[in-house]
Amino acid sequence: MMESRVQLSKAITWGSFALLILLQLLESVIQQPPLLVWVIRVLPLLVFMPGMLADKLRSYIWVCFVCLLYFMTLVERLFIAPDNPVAIMAMISVVTLFVASMLYVRWRAGELKQENSHAQSE
Repeated sequence: MMESRVQLSKAITWGSFALLILLQLLESVIQQPPLLVWVIRVLPLLVFMPGMLADKLRSYIWVCFVCLLYFMTLVERLFIAPDNPVAIMAMISVVTLFVASMLYVRWRAGELKQENSHAQSE
């Protein structure tokens, strides 16, 4: 049961992470900002990808913090244009990414703690 929750939260985290990156790319294609603006939009997410691939929980925790920055900008964007479908999808992906990452860290840390306690008792 615990393992399936961990795997599901990890899959949802990666799915929403990829969707958020794609939506940032789509927004950049639509608005056609300078390359620097595009890099600033995507780089905060990509910085944590190697740590996430290595299953380092600290990277997932930092992604939660970075999500808050995207959340703030998306709230502002949705106040300006509440019917913007890209902003709506981005908001859904940010909230999903935050919740799934948080749950993954919690459940995976519990799993690792359990593995350590079993290894020490043997």
